[in-house]
Amino acid sequence: MAITRFRAEVWSALLATSLKKAHVYAALCNSDYEGEIAAAGDTVRITSISRPTIRTYGRNADIQYEELTDAQRTLVVDQEKYWAFSIDDLDAAQARGNVVPEAMSEAAHGLADVADTYVANLYTQAQAANVIPARTISSGDAAYESLVDLGVKLGEANVPNAGRWVVIPEWYHGQLLKSPNFINAEKAADGGAALRRGFIGQAAGFDIFKSNNAPNPAAADYVVMAGVRAAITYADQVNRTEALRSEARFGDRVRGLYNYGAKVIRPDALAVLTATRPA
Repeated sequence: MAITRFRAEVWSALLATSLKKAHVYAALCNSDYEGEIAAAGDTVRITSISRPTIRTYGRNADIQYEELTDAQRTLVVDQEKYWAFSIDDLDAAQARGNVVPEAMSEAAHGLADVADTYVANLYTQAQAANVIPARTISSGDAAYESLVDLGVKLGEANVPNAGRWVVIPEWYHGQLLKSPNFINAEKAADGGAALRRGFIGQAAGFDIFKSNNAPNPAAADYVVMAGVRAAITYADQVNRTEALRSEARFGDRVRGLYNYGAKVIRPDALAVLTATRPA
């Protein structure tokens, strides 16, 4: 089976779509700077301006002016991953259906898993004041109350209530199901359609997502990360997808290159809990 109708732009779009559907952590980031990324290794310098001091106005008194200061963070798209596979002509002839889309879908899920793990591990950059020490989550009440505490941390950091999210591991979800304060997405008006995007419900002012990529820094300790989209920026791009005939056998080869990067630009908009799984 020779790939005679290959169109790189179509296959690249398929891969990118699959990645977006599979992401959990990366999907909760903003992509404000993605349009400025052109190739692997590109750097976007993000500048923020200090807040002017609010002063009391006095009649017949001179106004005080201050110099604004700026700070700069750098988003570097330096994570480069690839996939590659070959299809023997005889195998392809005996296979039912077209194996290429299925293989590309599997590649997309694999890449998404790697990228999502990368973003999940940015929890270490959360503002120190927003980090809650390890505690055992042994009941539905403990699971819910810990989410409340994460919300308090964000509130004290002046993070808006709207759009707050939290990502939990599977076992934490099991505990949360025991709490009457948890609004299960399966009972939502959309018939649970949102579950396909990792969304499982709401509680304590959070949209709750679950992921098996929740960091596990110790045997029974798992990271529960909360925030808003403004906290982390993420950029990705499918650079190249190629199909070629094998020079050594009768078959086709397909390969793709993917690069991405992420940066915590608002550490104060992240809150982190170390949740200990009960024995």
